[in-house]
Amino acid sequence: MQGLKTVELRPEAGAGPADSAGLSAPVVTRPARTQAAAPLCHRLPAAAARALRGGLRMLGEEADHGRLLLFSPVFLGAGAAFWFLAASDFPVVALLLCLSALAVAILVIGSSRVVLRAMLLALAFVVCGMLSAQLETWRASTVILDSAVTTTVTGRVERREGDDRGRWRYILAVTATEAPTLKRPPERVTAIARSTGAPFEIGDIITGRARLTPPSGPALPELNDFSFGAYFDGIGANGFFYGAPEKVDLQAGPQAAASVPEALLEWLYRLRSGIGDRIRSVLPGDTGAFAAALVTDERRAISNETTEALRQSGLAHIIAISGLNMALSAGIFFVGFRMLLSLFPVVAQAYPTKKIAAAGALLAVTAYFLISGFAVSAERAFIMMAVMLIAVFFDRPSISLRNVALSALVIIAISPSEVLGPSFQMSFAATLALVSGYQMWKDRRVRENAFLKLPIIRPIVPVAGFFIGVFLTSLIGGFSTALFSIEHFHRLTAYGLPANLATMPIISFIVMPAGLLAMLLMPFGLDAVPWKVVGFGLDLVIAVAKTVSGWGGDIGVGRLPGWYFAVAVAGFLLVTLLRTRLRHIGAAVIAGSTLVLLLLPAPRAPDLVISEDGALVAVVEATAMASNRPKPSDFIFDQWQRALVLPTHHPPKMLEGPAIPEGEDRRLKLSADQQEEVRTAMQAAATGGETNRFSCVKKAWCISRLASGKVLTVIDNAAYLGPACDVGNIVVTSVRLRFDRCRSGAMLFTGETLRKSGSVELRFTDDGPQTVTAFGLLSRPWTRHRAYDWRTGNFAESGVIDVSDSGG
Repeated sequence: MQGLKTVELRPEAGAGPADSAGLSAPVVTRPARTQAAAPLCHRLPAAAARALRGGLRMLGEEADHGRLLLFSPVFLGAGAAFWFLAASDFPVVALLLCLSALAVAILVIGSSRVVLRAMLLALAFVVCGMLSAQLETWRASTVILDSAVTTTVTGRVERREGDDRGRWRYILAVTATEAPTLKRPPERVTAIARSTGAPFEIGDIITGRARLTPPSGPALPELNDFSFGAYFDGIGANGFFYGAPEKVDLQAGPQAAASVPEALLEWLYRLRSGIGDRIRSVLPGDTGAFAAALVTDERRAISNETTEALRQSGLAHIIAISGLNMALSAGIFFVGFRMLLSLFPVVAQAYPTKKIAAAGALLAVTAYFLISGFAVSAERAFIMMAVMLIAVFFDRPSISLRNVALSALVIIAISPSEVLGPSFQMSFAATLALVSGYQMWKDRRVRENAFLKLPIIRPIVPVAGFFIGVFLTSLIGGFSTALFSIEHFHRLTAYGLPANLATMPIISFIVMPAGLLAMLLMPFGLDAVPWKVVGFGLDLVIAVAKTVSGWGGDIGVGRLPGWYFAVAVAGFLLVTLLRTRLRHIGAAVIAGSTLVLLLLPAPRAPDLVISEDGALVAVVEATAMASNRPKPSDFIFDQWQRALVLPTHHPPKMLEGPAIPEGEDRRLKLSADQQEEVRTAMQAAATGGETNRFSCVKKAWCISRLASGKVLTVIDNAAYLGPACDVGNIVVTSVRLRFDRCRSGAMLFTGETLRKSGSVELRFTDDGPQTVTAFGLLSRPWTRHRAYDWRTGNFAESGVIDVSDSGG
C-alpha cells in the first residue's frame, strides 16, 4: 500500500516462544508509521520525537503480542459499571442503534486504520457492557419490600445455613403473607430462626410470625448499597422469626421444586448442606466451621472472634473459595493422579498420562465448584482452572493473562453486576498481578549460578524456592488488593505478609491434601481421620491468626475521593496488562494520583450523620463520635467508624425523666401539661449537658447542644414532636410522619423522608446547613421500592423529599 512499508521486528530475548527444534520464534511483521505521522515527528523537538517513535513502536509490539485484546473485559466491565452507576436507565433502542453503527463502522474501515479500529472496538465493548447490565436487571426483576413490616410469612425453604449461636438462616420462596397481607410481597426473603431441634429441610413449607425489613441502603452516602446486591441475588427482604417457625404439614415431606433446573440446584444445595453437617460433626467448634467453609463456603458458623482475627491478620481470603483453594485442589489431584499412573509402566508408556491427569483434575474442580455455593471468587477460579487444564489437552501454555481475560469476559457477560463488588475486583486484581508477575519472571534472562549447583546448596534450593514463592505471592497479592480494600472496607492490614508466610505451608501441605483425601473417602464413610488432620492444620492457622491480630496493625484509612479510585485502577490495569515499558505509565499514574491525594486538603468530615431509619444519630468530632444509643447497632456504627476513621465512641448520658409507658401508641398525644413538662426537661438537658454529647431519657428522647450552637433532638415517639420542634433546631425521628417540616421552622427528618433519602450527612457552614443524602432520584430498579406508597399502591412520581430546605 502507498505510504506504508514493511519493517522487520525481531523478538527480544525471552519475548516469544521457541519451537521444538530450538529455533527462535517466527519474525513478526507489521506496518510501519504512515507518512502522515512523519511530519508530526519532524515538527516536534528531538526528544519528543524520539519518545513518540518509541511509544508507537512499543504500542505496535503490544498489539503484535495480543495485549490489546486483554483490555476487552476492561471496556466491557466499564460499560456495565457506567450503566449501574448512572442516575437512570439508558434507552435500550438507543444502545442497540449505537452498537449497530459501531459494528458497521468497524467493518467499513477494516484493518487499515489500526488505532481508529481499536477505539471503535473499545466503544463497542462499552456498549455491550451496558446492554448486558440492562439484560441482567430485566432478568432479576426482584420485588423488594418497600418498608419494614411484621407479618405471618409462609414459604418454601430453598436454602439454609447455621451459625455459631445455634440459629439458622433460611432463604424462603414466599407463598403467602397474612395479618397483614402485603400488597407487594417479595418473592424470596431471608429469615433467621432460633433452632429448637433439627433444622428444617430444603423443600419444607414453614410458617411463622416474622419481622421483615428491606435490604439496607448505604450506611453513609457513597458507601456500599446492600439493596443493590440483594436485588441481583433475588432477595426482597431480610428478617427474623419472633418465635420458632412451624412446618405447615408435619406429615408431608419436602416439596418438589417447580422446574428441573431448580430441582437440580436444590439437590446441589442439599448435598452442600449435608457435607457441611458431616464436617462439623467430626470437627466441632470453629475448627469444623472453618473446614466446612473451605469446602462449601458456609461461613456463618465461624464465630465472630475467629472471623475478626482472620480479617485483621490478612487471612480472611483463606475461607473464601478462590484461586488458592481451586489451584491447590487441582494441583494436588493432578500431581497425585499422574504419579499414581506413573507407577504402572504399561499405562505410562501407552497413554498420555498428563492429559488423563488433567481430565481428572478438571472433574475434581468442577465438583468442588458445584458444592461451593457459586460465589464470584469460586466462579472466577473455576473458569481459570478449567481453561488452564483444557489448555493441557492441546499442549498450550496454561498460565497466561488471556485465561484471566477469558474468565473475566465470561463472568461479566453472565453477571455484570459483580463488577462493582469487592469479591470480583479483589479476586481479579490479585490474579492479574500474580499472572503478570509470573510472566515477567518467566521472561527474565536466566544466568548460570555455580553457587546453586554446589552439593551442599542443591537440596536447599527447592525449599528456599517455595518460601520465596510464598513471600512474593503474598507480597504481590497484598499490594494488588490494597487499593480495593481501602475503597470497600476503608482499612489496611499491616501484618498480612508474616501471617501468610506462616500459614501458606500449613494450607498447602496439610489442610488441602488431607481435605481432598477426606472428600474422596467421604462416600465410603472413611473420612474421619483425614478431617482430623485438616482440623490439626486449621487449629494452627487460627492460632497464627489470633497471634498476629493481637499485634494490632489494622490501619484505618477512611473514605477516599471517587476520582482517586478510578484513576488508580486505570494505572493498575496498565501495569498488569502491558508488557513493554509502556506499563511504567501505569505506575506513574498511580504514584501521581497518590501524591495529589496526599497534597490536597482532606475533605471536611460531616458534623452530623443520620442512619436511613432515623434510629441512630451521631455527632462527629475530630477524634470521636457521640451517638444517641448506649450500644449502637454494630452493622451501621462500625461502617461509620471505618469510613470516618473515628474509633472512639461517646455514649449518651442517661437521665431520669417523664416518658410514655412502654407499649403505648407511638403517635399518642401529650396533654398541654405533659408537653410543658417535657419541654422544660429538654431545655434543661440541652443547657446543662456537654457540648456535642447526647443526654437521653430511655425510649423517649435525646438532646444535644452542638458546637455550632444548634440544638439537636432525637425522639423515639411522635408524642414528643411538639416539644422537640420547639426546643431543637434539628429534629430526627424514626416515626413515618406525613409531613416533613416543623411549624417552628426546625429542620425535620422523619422515617418517611429518610426512607426516600437514605442516610444523611450534615455540615454546618456560614451559608447554613449543607445536606448530603445517599439517594437522589429513586428511578433505578433497586431503589424504586423506596418511592412506593402502600396506602395508594402507587410509586411516587418525584424522588426524594428535599430535606435541605426544611428550615433550620
